[in-house]
This record gives sequence, structure tokens and C-alpha cells, in this order.
Amino acid sequence: MVSNGTVSGDDPNWDPDEHVRFARYRRAFDEVAPEDAAALITGVLTDPDKGMANSAVCEYLDRRAAELLTDPGYPSWCLEMTGAVAGDDFSARRLDEWTLLRTMTLSEPWDAEDLVAASDWLQLHASEKSSATAVLEVLAESGRTRRIRNIAKSRLSAAQRSRPAGPAR
Repeated sequence: MVSNGTVSGDDPNWDPDEHVRFARYRRAFDEVAPEDAAALITGVLTDPDKGMANSAVCEYLDRRAAELLTDPGYPSWCLEMTGAVAGDDFSARRLDEWTLLRTMTLSEPWDAEDLVAASDWLQLHASEKSSATAVLEVLAESGRTRRIRNIAKSRLSAAQRSRPAGPAR
């Protein structure tokens, strides 16, 4: 499958069917030890079917980043993954967007323009999951799609209704 760090048609386990390779990559990512993940990512990204390889890698990045999102180990994991995906713009962008999501989740300083420029994937994820008023306000006003804007508006409105009233005067 992945030998000498690359995917090869010379490998006896090579299968020309990308669906079979994708299933093998998914199993490999399910079983990979954290210290071996970067090497596996690098190998998978050599697959000739770039779209399929991106899907397998991003599925792993999504799962692992979600697990580590608020964990103190996220920055070192992210740095290691950044090296592994350096040659792949799609996977690198997904990793960058997870980092932006982490920043917003931890209420660290972030730039609204970065959220507005983010992919539909991140905007949708943030509109559905974020409880930060500032995030929902940006997406309600400037989300890329009508769906993202509507979800953010609805969640913002619900959050405002559920706030306790201030002291009576």
C-alpha cells in the first residue's frame, strides 16, 4: 500500500480501484499510532488520485483535530501535521481552519476577516457548533451561503432569548 513513503503501482498490495485504496487508507488512519501519523499522511498524499487522497487525509485530520481541539497538545500536533501536509494545499487549508476554529473556541483573539474568507466547511461548522456570540454575528452578517447565514441568525437569536434578563429597576 504505502511503501518507502509513497503509494506505488509496483507494490503487491496496490489496487487500481481508488475505492479499495480509500478503504485501506481509512483503516490505516484508524489504526495509526499518533507518532506515525505524519509519515502515513505523507505517503497517502502521494496517491495518484489526489481527490481521494485528500478525502482520506482530511477525514483523519478532522477526527484528530476535533479530539484535540481544546487540548494543550493541539499546537504540537498541528505543527507536526503542518509539515506532513505542506505540499498539499487542500489539507493544509483544512488544518489552518481547524486552528482558527480552536482560536475562536478558546476565545483567543481572532480576525473576523479570516472567518469570512474561510471555506464553506468551516463557516458551516462554526455556525452549527459555536456558542460565541461574536462568531455567530460575523456569520449571520457575512456567511458565504444563505444556509450559513440563516443557521447563525437562528442560533444567535436563540442565544439572545435564553440570556437571563438584567436586574429589574
